[in-house]
Order: sequence, then structure tokens, then C-alpha cells
Amino acid sequence: MSESASATSGRPERARSDAPKAAPAKRKRGLFGRIALFVRQVIAELRKVVRPTRNELLTYFVVVLVFVIAIMAFVGLLDLGFGELVLLVFG
Repeated sequence: MSESASATSGRPERARSDAPKAAPAKRKRGLFGRIALFVRQVIAELRKVVRPTRNELLTYFVVVLVFVIAIMAFVGLLDLGFGELVLLVFG
């Protein structure tokens, strides 16, 4: 342990009165000011969006379509298998 840590009682020290004060809080905005700020921030974020090219969009579409078809086939086979199992058990 360092000397300064061992010399204290283990409790955190209070801030000294000669320490510089924190900057004053910013003035609060009204309801319409906050709404306007939100809209400005949304527009700024939307300007950062990069739209895919036609080729990329087609590739993404095909990937999603193949994935959905594969999941549909998997769930369909599970449904068919469980249906047959239930017929065998409860017949």
C-alpha cells in the first residue's frame, strides 16, 4: 500500500474548500427547445446513413430469402416429425 493510503482511515477524503468549483450547469431547455434539438440530432444522424448500391441490395435480399426458406424448411420438418410422433404415441 502507498503511504498516503495507509495514513488515512480508509474513508474517502472530502473535497477541500480551496479546490476549484465545478463549472456552472448549462441552462435547461424548454419543451420546444428539447424537441427541436432532438429533431436536429435525428436529421444529423440520418445524413450519416450510407445507402447500399443496387448490387449490394440484391445480394442482401437473396441472403435473407435463402435464410428464411431454410428456417421454414427446418421448422416444417420439425412440425412434421412431432406430428408423426404424437400420432404414434396417442394413436
